[in-house]
Amino acid sequence: MSAARAPIEYADASPEVRAVYDDIMATRRTAWVNNFWKVLAHDPPTLRRIWANIKEVMGPGALDPLTKEMLYVAVSASNGCHYCIASHGTAARNRGMSEAQYSELLSIVGLANETNRLVTALNVPIDRQYSTTT
Repeated sequence: MSAARAPIEYADASPEVRAVYDDIMATRRTAWVNNFWKVLAHDPPTLRRIWANIKEVMGPGALDPLTKEMLYVAVSASNGCHYCIASHGTAARNRGMSEAQYSELLSIVGLANETNRLVTALNVPIDRQYSTTT
């Protein structure tokens, strides 16, 4: 495992990085930038690309903001990303996720991981009825 990179604070950031930080704060209506972005700032092209992607995917769309955050938490739990669980768990709670919803979400994640592994290990063929595209 590599050593953690130090977050680049606003005062120490290049003008290019500050522009992204400013957009993050304006978009999120907040006065701070979290450590994920501050660490990505070591590579400004990646910082810009990931921020643009987040704005696109997590912005307005067919899914409501709470559902998007809960999906993000589910994938983060499955991938074991403690930072993302904390960040998107907070965002989901701020959008109305209850503790009961959080518990149920984690139960589904656990169940899906268990059954996915069984299906993969057993090489279960897909039923013809499931093979149609939606």
